[in-house]
Amino acid sequence: MGEQKVKAGIIGGAGYTGGELLRLLLNHPNVDLVFVHSKSQAGKPVSSVHTDLLGETELYFNDSFTQEVDVLFLCVGHGEAKKFLAENNFAESVKIIDLSQDFRWNGEVGMQQTIDTNGRAFTYGLPELQRETIQQAQHIANPGCFATAIQLALLPLASKGLITDEVHVSGITGSTGAGQSLSSTSHYSWRSGNISNYKILNHQHLNEIRRTLNELQPKQELPAIHFVPYRGPFTRGILCTSYLPCSLTIDEAQELYSNYYNTHPFVWISNVTPDLKQVVNTNKCILYLEKQGEMLVITSMIDNLLKGASGQAVQNMNLLFGLEETAGLRLKPSGF
Repeated sequence: MGEQKVKAGIIGGAGYTGGELLRLLLNHPNVDLVFVHSKSQAGKPVSSVHTDLLGETELYFNDSFTQEVDVLFLCVGHGEAKKFLAENNFAESVKIIDLSQDFRWNGEVGMQQTIDTNGRAFTYGLPELQRETIQQAQHIANPGCFATAIQLALLPLASKGLITDEVHVSGITGSTGAGQSLSSTSHYSWRSGNISNYKILNHQHLNEIRRTLNELQPKQELPAIHFVPYRGPFTRGILCTSYLPCSLTIDEAQELYSNYYNTHPFVWISNVTPDLKQVVNTNKCILYLEKQGEMLVITSMIDNLLKGASGQAVQNMNLLFGLEETAGLRLKPSGF
């Protein structure tokens, strides 16, 4: 798009994903952030809520918005995105990227697209699955955080029809995955020094995962995927361990994964056991493969607020507008 910048607006900018998106867009070389909408914080400086942005922006939260944007990010709660779009019919020329779960799943296996009440088609926004389709899309349903980590662990196998037995997954997430509003399971005094599981074998992201894997290997029935998620005593990041019987040797598996992700700039295969801090504050996914007997074990880790949410949303925006896929996303990991 040459020197012309993408005009962006955010609906729901006061929460964790909205704040992370703000930080990315304010520092994106090809974006002009036009407005940040928030009903609860309207009239307040953005930096009064996201205090780390003091000195970075003079924007204020608004309770109104303009349709004069190129891309609209929806960082509202689940169920609120559908309601917002039903009440506000933006021009078809405005590209919409929804970070809620409202348009990720249409109830049909093998369809990576959902239609809203105004006839907009939302394309599932996992670039490592369908980058070319995203580049031609108009609206994007941003994937879930656990769904991203687990799918990136399994995509290469499914692409070769190698998921032929049950898959077991355990995954742990930081407290920011529960959102900014306090609850009995996200309060510091409960979360610190504690760990618990939840939504055992029934997590909502399983719908996305099954649909993707079914689409990649449609000629065979997808075996069961058993997923146990955990709440961790840390703020951000996701670590998942997926394992299943697999006939590949470890060298064959590493070659398969390296070839699959060779052209994808944010997925990296580690030769040694990785640590979660390597992905925190980045848009990376790190994968680590092991073979234990007949079992292939894949460790995947991402930052739930970046590759699991706002970073992936910006990655999708870059693809929608023909920008460099990594623009605004070359971020520094925390290191220690």
